Amino acid sequence: MRFPSVLSGLLLSTLLACGGKAEVGEKCDTAGATTECADGAICTNDSGGGTFTCRKTCTEQAQCASGENCNGISGSSAKSCQPK
Repeated sequence: MRFPSVLSGLLLSTLLACGGKAEVGEKCDTAGATTECADGAICTNDSGGGTFTCRKTCTEQAQCASGENCNGISGSSAKSCQPK
C-alpha cells in the first residue's frame, strides 16, 4: 500500500510550503522587517550585533515587560521591547 506514504509526503510538502512567520523570541533576518515576524512583532537587531530576533512592537515603556525597554530599531523608525 502506497497511500499512507503518499499522504505523508503531501502533508510534509504542505507544511514546508506554508513556511510561517517567526514568533517573538525567534530569529529573523532583517532589522525593521515586520513581514518576517508574527503579527505584533518586528525583526530587531540584537545588542551583540550581527543577529536579529523578532520582538514585540511598542510605542511606550508600559507595553513592555519589567525586564525590557521600549527602544528604537536600527534602520527603522519603529520600536520594540528589548531586553535590558
